Amino acid sequence: MSKTKHQTSKKAERPNKPTFADTLWDNFKQILAAVILALVIKTSIVEAYKIPSQSMEDTLLVGDFLLANKVIYGARLPLVNWRLPEIREPKPGDVVIFIYPVDGVTKYIKRCVATPGDTVEVKDKVLFINGRRSPNSEHAKFIDNVPGGGQVIQPRRPGGVDSRDNFGPYIVPRNCYFMMGDNRDNSYDSRYWGVVHKDLVLGEAIMIHWSWDDSEHPSPDVSVSDPLSVPRLFIYNAVHFFQKARWNRLFRLIK
Repeated sequence: MSKTKHQTSKKAERPNKPTFADTLWDNFKQILAAVILALVIKTSIVEAYKIPSQSMEDTLLVGDFLLANKVIYGARLPLVNWRLPEIREPKPGDVVIFIYPVDGVTKYIKRCVATPGDTVEVKDKVLFINGRRSPNSEHAKFIDNVPGGGQVIQPRRPGGVDSRDNFGPYIVPRNCYFMMGDNRDNSYDSRYWGVVHKDLVLGEAIMIHWSWDDSEHPSPDVSVSDPLSVPRLFIYNAVHFFQKARWNRLFRLIK
């Protein structure tokens, strides 16, 4: 009798087997939590970007994939669009990702060369900040060279209007930053469309995590009308994988 009661008691303590609906709900909650966490990290902490143009050569190359620190300048929280307190403001030398001020949508990446209150002037390609010559970054370059080694200088436009090689003097307004590309002769930057307001700044580029060279072995086009274009692209890139990957650029810190 005693044995029967003990067995009955143990049987009653066994948990019910979860139903299919319970399992589905648990999995959904885990996936939702992971998605929310990924969204918070992407929008507020670290985000990945791809370099599409040559304006930051040779610091950044077309096909570089980089990570940006979004906390340092005050990240924005998703949905509510609140901005967290900044650790510090952008300073000259920072490689900054920001929203292009002309359309308010496109993401640009340039080097900050001047901060609020600074006087910017370019004389025959040489950048001066507050009257002092600003050193070029380690991998900056000028592409308009003549056979003798000299540089092609663009004069000011008629009426003394600024040009690419001769600009300013210009005082950077409050809460704004002057941005220039390291490829100085081939960069569409603050010399053309003006300064970047603090509210448009997204983060600081910190590291190249992957780099893909598509110049020597360009990938075939993908077309909706051609169902085989996707597998053709995959096979082509797999065959040329070791030729297209820039292994020497992986995990390189951006300076």
